[in-house]
Amino acid sequence: MADSEYPIDDLDRQIIHALQGDARHTSASEIAESLDVSARTVRNRIGKLEDAEVIRGYDVDVDYEAAGYQLHTLIVCTAPIHEREEIARRALDVDGVVAIREVMTGADNVHVEVVGVDGNDLSRIGRDLNDIGLEVVDEDLIRNEYTRPFHQFGPETVGDDK
Repeated sequence: MADSEYPIDDLDRQIIHALQGDARHTSASEIAESLDVSARTVRNRIGKLEDAEVIRGYDVDVDYEAAGYQLHTLIVCTAPIHEREEIARRALDVDGVVAIREVMTGADNVHVEVVGVDGNDLSRIGRDLNDIGLEVVDEDLIRNEYTRPFHQFGPETVGDDK
C-alpha cells in the first residue's frame, strides 16, 4: 500500500477510467488519442500511477465455472481486530483462496473468495482458514460478478467539483 496519498488530476482520472474499462485491449495510443495528448504522456502517467501504487495491478477476470471449477464461493469470517490484517494476509497462502477483503466494521470482518472443485475441497479450505485464526461465519456460492469503472474517473465528471 502507498505511504501517502498521491494527488491525481483530471488526466490521471481519465486514464484510470479507460484502464478500468478494459486494460488488456486499450493501448496508451488509444487513450492518448481520445484525450488529445501524446502516447508518451499516457505511458509516463501510467508509470507514475503504478509507482505511487494508485494502480496496483491488472487482474484477469476468470469464469471459474467455465474453467471447470463449479464452487466459486464467498466465505464470510471473523478475525480478532488486532490480528485481522496479519491473518487476512496469511489466508492468501491457503490453496483455493483467490481474494481477501478486510471489512472495517462489524463482526464479519474478513471476506474470503475461494474456488473449489467439490464439497470436500471447500471443507478443507474452511478448516485451513480456521487453523490460521479465522472463524467461518457464512458461505455463499457466487453466481456472477459485475464490475464497471468508478464513475468519478469518467470523462463526464472531469472538471466537476468532487
